[in-house]
Amino acid sequence: MEYVKYLRAFPLLSKIGDEDLKALAGLLKEHKIAAGENVITEGDVGAEMYILIEGSVDIIKTTVFGDKFVVATLNADDHCVFGEMAMIDNDKRSATVRAKTNCKTLSIDHASFERFCDERPQSGVELLRLISINLVRNIRTENNNLRMVYQALIEEIEMG
Repeated sequence: MEYVKYLRAFPLLSKIGDEDLKALAGLLKEHKIAAGENVITEGDVGAEMYILIEGSVDIIKTTVFGDKFVVATLNADDHCVFGEMAMIDNDKRSATVRAKTNCKTLSIDHASFERFCDERPQSGVELLRLISINLVRNIRTENNNLRMVYQALIEEIEMG
């Protein structure tokens, strides 16, 4: 598969020049994941970000009671990334990502990402913009979820 062609489909990567995109593509590692396998496991320490290029994955969170629930499903057609938080801060994974179908991903680790940003700062900014937009979208979703839970709790208390 030609990674440059796939990466070019990301709207926010459209500002990255061909040479820089080729350099980025050269840092990516391909992974094939069977349906039902975890790509990322919540609580594990990680340092890679993944780009979903084939298939779909479920994002799964664990409640304080140990119950697991799907918070989102990502599809390759959506040009999505996941694992970006741990790739940036080398910390524990905040969710499990499980292959819903057979999948193919591309990954970049923290050290390679840092090197790319240092060597190609203008393109590094564009890549960081993509990651930032993804993080902001996730934070907004989580804030909305918290608002709904808080409202349900208030209603329960008022009725009880």
